[in-house]
Amino acid sequence: MAKFRVRVSTGEAFGAGTWDKISVSIVGTRGETPPLPLDRLGKEFNAGAEEDFEVTPPEDVGRVLLVRVHKAPPARSRPLAPSAGDAWFCRWLQLTPRGRALCFPCYQWLEGERSLVLREGTAKISWEDHHPTLQQQRREELQARRETYRWKTYIPGWPRCLDEETVKNLNLNIKYSVAKNTTFYLRGGSALAELKLKGLLDRKGLWKSLKEMRRVFNFRKTPAVEYVCEHWQEDAFFAYQFLNGLNPVLIRRCHHLPKNFPVTDAMVAPVLGPGTSLQAELEKGSLFLVDYDLLAGVRTNVINGRPQFSTAPMTLLYQRPGRGPLLPLAIQLSQTPGPNSPIFLPSDDKWDWLLAKTWVRNAEFSIHEALTHLLQAHLVPEVFALATLRQLPHCHPLFKSTGLGIGGFSELIQKNMKQLNYSALCLPDDIRARGVEDIPDYYYRDDGMQIWGAVERFVSEMIGIYYPSDESVRDDSELQAWVWEIFSEGFLGRESSGLPSTLGTREALIQYVTMVIFNCSAKHSAVSAGQFDFAAWMPNLPPSMQLPPPTSKGQARLEGFLATLPPVNATCDVVIALWLLSKEPGDRRPLGTYPDEYFTEEAPRRSIAAFQSRLAEISRDIQERNHSLALPYPYLDPPLIENSVSI
Repeated sequence: MAKFRVRVSTGEAFGAGTWDKISVSIVGTRGETPPLPLDRLGKEFNAGAEEDFEVTPPEDVGRVLLVRVHKAPPARSRPLAPSAGDAWFCRWLQLTPRGRALCFPCYQWLEGERSLVLREGTAKISWEDHHPTLQQQRREELQARRETYRWKTYIPGWPRCLDEETVKNLNLNIKYSVAKNTTFYLRGGSALAELKLKGLLDRKGLWKSLKEMRRVFNFRKTPAVEYVCEHWQEDAFFAYQFLNGLNPVLIRRCHHLPKNFPVTDAMVAPVLGPGTSLQAELEKGSLFLVDYDLLAGVRTNVINGRPQFSTAPMTLLYQRPGRGPLLPLAIQLSQTPGPNSPIFLPSDDKWDWLLAKTWVRNAEFSIHEALTHLLQAHLVPEVFALATLRQLPHCHPLFKSTGLGIGGFSELIQKNMKQLNYSALCLPDDIRARGVEDIPDYYYRDDGMQIWGAVERFVSEMIGIYYPSDESVRDDSELQAWVWEIFSEGFLGRESSGLPSTLGTREALIQYVTMVIFNCSAKHSAVSAGQFDFAAWMPNLPPSMQLPPPTSKGQARLEGFLATLPPVNATCDVVIALWLLSKEPGDRRPLGTYPDEYFTEEAPRRSIAAFQSRLAEISRDIQERNHSLALPYPYLDPPLIENSVSI
């Protein structure tokens, strides 16, 4: 019988090699071979190795369809060998029958004694598989994944999630890498030890002064943190953060003041200046509103035995003509106007105004961490990932294209889930809906739209390769099951979300896949990577407030301001957590980088190369702009954006 050359590539990660024995069964149109050992003199399957073997099938199996890879412990233990059944990371396997090389991408860990079925690397839609063996393989792969990855309701009203009690139960293919986990915990331990030695982690009292706070957190300063420390009290920087801070997705143009925000001409005249009025500026579109109404009535946490306080403020902002800075005009700290809810103004006493702005920043922290970050950048992407694992086999082209207290957070997420809609997840639609297309110096919008455009073009090319018509989209049963599961399990079947439950055109599919990629990569980076930069100086983004919001003016002083801020130990806990969340550990995979080469065809490889080239152009533009900025905006620079949520 004809001999087959088998080339095997083992991953380079720590622990990727194995002492176990590897064999392959070749499945063809005429049958299947028994397991054929991949063996030779010496140790095989070392980390980073690419090795050649020869196997001889006992009979002709016809055209090759599949390869089964078997892993089993050695017949007898070797000296100094790890325990039998150690994991192995296989990158790919190449089979050469009759001089024609066939590549079988794997990029998976094999744990224990098990087998894995690999398909030749050409991506295929379900209706393209005509041979019964290939059709059966698709069904069996998805059935096995659906049994492994099940949905559960973690908290009612939240998106459903993976049914596992602990990450220890996850298989290696969906865990963070050893390098990423090790770096993460080493950094965390270092920071904790430093603060413990200073006696801060156990100190439950108030900060003695702003100077003490600044001195304590001098150990992790970045240029951005320094800038925040210097400018946090300034009105222009307060307003700037609605555009380019941690939560740049709330600000919207205001053409009509809410009835429960009774701002008057006299209040805002000092900022607007002569020759205009509140109504005139509303009609011109130069006023903007940030409303934290979702926080109204949300329960608060207890820290060190003391109940904390929250409020639901509204902030009115003014964009000066030309390229003048965005400035705050008025702040109301509740949703109910009246004598006990005054409207604070820039012309008020320094401490009254600063305290009002700080309450807004506390609301920003709560909304950002619960909704923009946890819900939209983690829980929703988990839905995308879990639906992908359950509904799209490895050979599907979409699989290949694609990481307050709990009570208050839970309430916020439940409230926001009733409002979260498809357009909010699609950046161009979101920008239009909020009316912020032309506000100057909005770098989140500018950079985000470039990234969205590059992703959309890439997705459009890939969809064009595999879906020749709208009908081909409708006929892809696996695709439709994926979309339905995201709608039903992630968005709880809520039609008011506007999220599609089916896709009927290539255009709709392009937008949908672009949305998934953007939210799992660029959006996550924009709302996560700067957490330490903006929150390390705690008064700029306080995670909790120990005193209730002011009900009158003229009472605020420095002492009361410090007493309102979180205690020392709570501040340290949050700053360390945000420092870790802002620092990507090892094993970075920037957007557009696909070290796992699932695609073997030339056309998708060209599209990937073009995508990478476009991202490089965007990066050069961003870096050139940032050179001229006092505070650069790097959070959407493509080399700093991970391919997926990774921390």
